[in-house]
Amino acid sequence: MTVPQPLTADFFDPACPSRALPIRGGEKWSWKIMRCLEAGPRRFSELKVPLRGITPKVLAESLRALERDGVLTRTAYDENPPRVEYELTPLGRSLFGPMDAACAWAREHLDHLLAAREAYEQSSERSDG
Repeated sequence: MTVPQPLTADFFDPACPSRALPIRGGEKWSWKIMRCLEAGPRRFSELKVPLRGITPKVLAESLRALERDGVLTRTAYDENPPRVEYELTPLGRSLFGPMDAACAWAREHLDHLLAAREAYEQSSERSDG
């Protein structure tokens, strides 16, 4: 068996830090928000409907993070009552290809993933007991 080379401190390319990625694994709502905006601009209240379970605070934070990363724009209209719409940018739309690939992978491997999780949980319960 071949022993792999040790990992070095410069293993990851500094020009591509993971914190610069617009869609992070821990931000579970980002992809769902983007899918909601795929057909066109939406208001905050419209986004809450399909995103059952998201709190207004988390939705606002997620929208701000996506706006900060250039994935969407926020347009406030000078009306009474005030109206705000969120819309994907071309940069945001460019993420649909990678998102579709990740979703296809998940569909293809979901059974294996769930089986691995179940086996891990059963193994963990046996070793904890």
